[in-house]
Amino acid sequence: MDLHILWDSTVFRILCTVLALLVVQMVVRQFLAQIVRRVVRTHKYPTKHEERQREDTLVTIFRTASAVVLWIIGIIVVLSEMHVRIGPLLTSAGVVSVVVGFGAQNAIKDFLAGIFIIMENQFRVGDIITVAGAAGTVSGAVESVTIRITRLRDLDGALHIVRNGDISIATNLSFGFSNVNIDIPVAYNANIETVKEVMNRIGDALAAEEVWEKRIVEPIQFLRVDSFGHSAVNIKALGKVMPGDQWDVAGEFRKRIIPAFKQAGIEIPLPQRVIHKA
Repeated sequence: MDLHILWDSTVFRILCTVLALLVVQMVVRQFLAQIVRRVVRTHKYPTKHEERQREDTLVTIFRTASAVVLWIIGIIVVLSEMHVRIGPLLTSAGVVSVVVGFGAQNAIKDFLAGIFIIMENQFRVGDIITVAGAAGTVSGAVESVTIRITRLRDLDGALHIVRNGDISIATNLSFGFSNVNIDIPVAYNANIETVKEVMNRIGDALAAEEVWEKRIVEPIQFLRVDSFGHSAVNIKALGKVMPGDQWDVAGEFRKRIIPAFKQAGIEIPLPQRVIHKA
């Protein structure tokens, strides 16, 4: 077949257009990733982890936006190759968009909320958050953030897809740093100074170990006698750790405090009830 005739074939030109779009999209994805990471690194972040989270979030957003723009252009080019008049279609689309706009208020709300989430750096890919809205409250690790939705993965592995416009309160549990906030009950006859010494010793020892030292910013330490319970005095301990490490560090501290209290003769009492016979 003559190459000139082949090139004049509408189907062939459409296939070339689609192939070119795929190639351009791959190049743009890599180019945008490099540009975004270079720009993000010009700003100072407390940790490399936070810098990486910001990079991943912005890369996802720009890649999605560039893909939408490229394929809109591609569709217009394909339609022109098929000799479809674009002008009347755009005019009709403008009229339809006005009609659809009245029913798309929620989508517009989602887009605006997504823009503010990204611009204000409220949460990033990898953050652990709790979001509350009209439908309830969900928690999980942020897998992706787009202009319209946020995807959260909880501990059970369930994926929650939340519309950005539905988020009324977003609580970020791993932004900058996290606190380990522990309440431990001890018996009323326990020596509080001994309790304080044991808790501080365990906290310091944990923070000094190679496995944990990079995850602990400030060791877990005795804070105060927090409250009086029915059968125990509640002691509060507090420490500062890297974002998202509060649960692992708190679990390890609790595991070590049980034998340490037992060795020091400090009782963690069971609930008790006193019954008086008439």
